[in-house]
Amino acid sequence: MKRRDSLLALPALGLSPWLAPRAMADAGPAAPGQPVAWPTGAPLLDGRPWQPVAGQAQIVVIWSTTCPFCKRHNAHIEKLHRALAGRAAAVLGVARDRDPAAVQRYMAANGYSFPVTLAWRAFAAALSSRNVIPLTITVDRQGRLKQAIPGEMFEEDVMELVSLAT
Repeated sequence: MKRRDSLLALPALGLSPWLAPRAMADAGPAAPGQPVAWPTGAPLLDGRPWQPVAGQAQIVVIWSTTCPFCKRHNAHIEKLHRALAGRAAAVLGVARDRDPAAVQRYMAANGYSFPVTLAWRAFAAALSSRNVIPLTITVDRQGRLKQAIPGEMFEEDVMELVSLAT
């Protein structure tokens, strides 16, 4: 939703539009245990809009094509993505890049098939104020933030995230 649209909707909710800029700025990312206010309709690289699936846990990884730690980490994330197929959890990559074609080439060159969006600012605003990559964020099946894990993870630690699907 555009900021203008959300300001116009405030009077219908009994709120003053003059308080909105402060309220929006104070909202910030979810804290552990709090529900996540997902950015909706973020475009994936294939053009489809991303939407969280109700009752499905999410593993969101914020990364960049220029980060060598992200490249190793994403190899484990790809393995996790494949292990979660048909289960109650999903992976979403959030690339901090601007060129979708470059990200698509990077994904193809590395054999990655997990869905990716370039809407990193919106996801960072909803999930974590940490400015580190890779950043792995887990959200439980009820839509509550579990944790934000900074930095590269070992394969066995990434694969333990399969437990979110149970």
